[in-house]
Amino acid sequence: MIRYAYLWTHEADAGAEEGRKDRPCAVVLALVRAEGIVEVVVAPITSSAPTRGADGVELPAETRRRLRLQEAPCWIVLTEVNRFAWPGPDLRPVEGAAGPVWSHGLLPAQVFERVRDAIVDRARARTLRAVSRPE
Repeated sequence: MIRYAYLWTHEADAGAEEGRKDRPCAVVLALVRAEGIVEVVVAPITSSAPTRGADGVELPAETRRRLRLQEAPCWIVLTEVNRFAWPGPDLRPVEGAAGPVWSHGLLPAQVFERVRDAIVDRARARTLRAVSRPE
């Protein structure tokens, strides 16, 4: 998980080019394009519960504590993602135990696989919304 200036699809649809808030995001996929650029796909994490249960994965309390997230419940959103060239200007440092680092840490494998599979399924069904961020 990283901290990133996530641009919601509704903000991009309204013409915004920058995310309004830095937030934790789950790295769902990283791939190397033909020209050697690494592209990353991230899903946002929010404290707003999804309207439909299938649209988000709640992070367990133990995981939130380990990753130094808020105590209150939060969810990984499964309906939209941002795509950007790594590392990109919108990556933000995270305050770690020994100072700033570039990652909150890893999601538990079971949570990551659930998120990845749901997002891949939505991409294949063409129901996933994505915002491609400039390099």
